[in-house]
Amino acid sequence: MTPARKTAGHKRRLDHVHETLTLRPDGGLTLVVVADTHSRPDPRSGAIIAKQKPDHILHAGDIGALTMLDELRALAPVTAVRGNIDAAVPGVPDIATIDVTDGSRTVVRLVMVHVAVYGPKLRADAARLARAEQAQIVVCGHSHVPFLGRDQGLTVVNAGSIGPRRFHLPIVFAVVDIARTGVSMRHVSCETGETWLP
Repeated sequence: MTPARKTAGHKRRLDHVHETLTLRPDGGLTLVVVADTHSRPDPRSGAIIAKQKPDHILHAGDIGALTMLDELRALAPVTAVRGNIDAAVPGVPDIATIDVTDGSRTVVRLVMVHVAVYGPKLRADAARLARAEQAQIVVCGHSHVPFLGRDQGLTVVNAGSIGPRRFHLPIVFAVVDIARTGVSMRHVSCETGETWLP
């Protein structure tokens, strides 16, 4: 059963897309994960994302103007999900399930939603969704707090935000490098272009 969201006094079926990405011939795949652009990404973000040489970009919601996705598509193909400010954004799903394959088998499956964590803990609804989708990685945004970790047996990637600064939080995005032998993740600062560490 597809989850539903209350909107204006009634329930709406959540839109859910499934995509498949294939490892490069050298056996790798680089995903850049951004979130919370709020129509105003940091002006340095495009060049710093391009330096990562992404094969694909994931936008974990709170996009704002759809031109944000066009700007990202100039760097690499994009998969995006709707955030809480994106209710009126047409053609953007609420949930994306992404299989990364080597051409013959699935190497890893990710599920992406905008809201998935409460602090460093995975929300019960996000954990249920990931298990239903048989995903190993949950990708999200919303809090603007960058986070890489594990909870309830699942890997969690909160991209942080490349949009307007909230409080004292950094302006960062996540990079997920996938190979047949495993997955590595890090955050990159839009302020320095270097790996960001808490």
